[in-house]
Order: sequence, then C-alpha cells, then structure tokens
Amino acid sequence: MHRSLLFALASFTLSHIGSAQAHDHAMTGAHEAFTATPAVAPDGTLWLARTEADRVVVAKSTDRGKTFTAPVSVTPGPLDVDWGPDSRPQIAVDPAGHLIVTYAVFKDKRFNGRVYYTRSTDDGASFAPPRPITTDETSQRFQAVAIDPKGKLFAAWLDKRNAASAIAAGKPYSGAALAYAWSNDDGVTFADAKIAVDNTCECCRISVAFAGHGRPAVLFRNIFAGSVRDHAVVTFKNPTTPGPLRRVSVDDWKIEACPHQGPSLAIAPDGSYHAAWFTDGAARQGLFYARADNADAPFSAPRALSSPERQPARPYLLANGNALHLVWKEFDGNRTHVLWEVSHDSGRSWSAPRTVADTDDASDHPLLVGYKNRTYLSWLTKSEGYRLIPLETTP
Repeated sequence: MHRSLLFALASFTLSHIGSAQAHDHAMTGAHEAFTATPAVAPDGTLWLARTEADRVVVAKSTDRGKTFTAPVSVTPGPLDVDWGPDSRPQIAVDPAGHLIVTYAVFKDKRFNGRVYYTRSTDDGASFAPPRPITTDETSQRFQAVAIDPKGKLFAAWLDKRNAASAIAAGKPYSGAALAYAWSNDDGVTFADAKIAVDNTCECCRISVAFAGHGRPAVLFRNIFAGSVRDHAVVTFKNPTTPGPLRRVSVDDWKIEACPHQGPSLAIAPDGSYHAAWFTDGAARQGLFYARADNADAPFSAPRALSSPERQPARPYLLANGNALHLVWKEFDGNRTHVLWEVSHDSGRSWSAPRTVADTDDASDHPLLVGYKNRTYLSWLTKSEGYRLIPLETTP
C-alpha cells in the first residue's frame, strides 16, 4: 500500500476531524468535508476531485496514485461547499478525455443547496466558469454524474422543487424528488431537468449504473407509505422515460429523519443488477447485498455482509469485466477496516470477506475504480492520506 500523499502535496490539506465517531462521520465542528472522489480516464490517468476548505480542487496521477500534480481549483472563489457525509464533488471523464466536475453548495442554514457543474478540455489545466445544473433555484443536493456506454453525460440529484410547490399549495409532501438531466453537447450545457420520482429520502447519496445506452438505472432511498425509508431502483426505458419503481427489499425502516446512508448499484455485463445498502429497519439491521437477474426480475433475499455490532457501513459495488467487487467499512472498537469480496459468477457466490486496508482515525467512504481488467480501492484517511490499492482478481 502506498502512503502516497498525505496528499504528498501540502496544498491538499486534510480535515482535522475529532476521533469520536470519526470512523463514520466525515464532519468537524466547522463542518469541513473529508472526501476524495476518483475517476479513471481512457488513457489510465487517475483523477481526484475533493473539497479543500471552501473550494473544490482536482489533481491527477499518472503513476497509479503514487504522486499527484498540484491541485487546480474548479471553483472561482470561497464557497460554502456541501459538507454532508453522503455528499461529495463528483468527477467523470468522457471518451475524449474531457473532465466534468459537479458539486453542491449550501444556500442557507436550512440545508437547501444548489448543484453546479464545470468542465475542462485542456487536461485539467483550467475549468470553465461553473454553471447551475438546473435553472430551478429551490434546492438540489446529492448529485451523481456518469458517462453512458456511448459517451453521453447523465446527471441525477435530489431536488425539492415539487416539495416547495406542494407546501405553498398547502398539500403534504414527504422528502424530495429524484431529478435528472442529460447533456447533449459533452458537458457544455445540460437539457432541462425533469423529475423521475417523487417522495425520495432527501439526504442519502444515490447510485447510477447503466442498463445500456441511454438507459440509466438509479438506486436510491425511497419514502414508502408510513414513512418507511427503504431502497428502490428505477431503470429508464429510454433517455427520457423512467421505468417503474422497483423495491429492492422490505426492511421496514420507519424513521422521520435523515439516515445519511446511501446505497450502491452495479449492473454486470450479463444484465444482472447488484445492490448493497445499509438499514436499521424492523425487518433487518446492518449492511446487506441482493441481486436481480435483470431489470424486471425481483431482487433476491438480502444477504448480511457483516454483524451489526461491527458497525458496517458505506458499501460500494463495481462490475469490471467478469468480476464483481464489493467493499465496505467496519469498526472493531479501535480501527476502521475496509472489507472486500469478489464474485466471478454474477453475484451468485462470493469470496470470503478480506481486510484490504485499515486506519485508526478518520476516513472517507471506500470507493472503487477500474481500468481495463484491474480494480482498485480508492480510500482517503486522516492518518495514511490517499491510497489507491490494487485488488487482485482473486483474494
């Protein structure tokens, strides 16, 4: 493992996060974010986007995370960047090598936000002036950005425009809505935003995968009848037609609050769906995984990934070739561990969980990136800095 940064660059400062519950809560008294989001370009360059105090910066590595270029700011000045534990800047690289970065800022003390996007066409040397991803000014947070199989840019986020309209009309409205927009000009602009689903949980990350060209699938925490906040997936029939809501499992987590624990979704080459999530429901508690044979099939019975006593959290899935990878965090009372499993039969069976990294202080969510047939764990920790850890094909 590389102790390759502490961001090997002093300008990529690490947040000073207290040790109490720091294994899972990436916030400080000053609400400073502690995240590093990776993306791999077609030529294998590793890009990282992260929040540095009151701005968003990007740096690149051409040696698999051993060294990084000096960070370049993608924001024009000081901002109140969204520091939510399930929120982070997002970065994607299109087939031409152009960078697209999205981030959210807080507009007020009620946690209303606004999502912005920017792009670079000169290998990250400079970025265009950031623009709002939608003209609606109500509130957007927890954005996700992804490139579909033919290189088209898709964005989704949690949006409160319909909630505001309902409240103004004296009507009830729970949570937020899942909004989306496509870019038809490689990230220069986004088309008008549309609402795919109403009454989603308003404060959990969403996860995007693709069932084919123009067919994003979005996994998110939904609000079902009785304020039950369980997970659901929507697969688009075409770029502008969201399919029906498909419930992943009946966990029966009834809560009038924000879990700040979003799910992860992967779609394998055979079309099978793979979901991992956290719940504290009446039916089950902890971290779980389930699969479905295709976009229309029901999900399997949830499989527990760990014991709730170990505080498992923050799962992440990645389908890379014929391998399906799954990582998550656990806390043993002293150290935080990242556990890894791999499947070579589309999630029907898995290797035994294996610890691939650990730390004794604050850490970001574990994330995965792939390049060709290799998969890597991307993890930022306070003690070790940023690490890009290769995962073998078999443990």
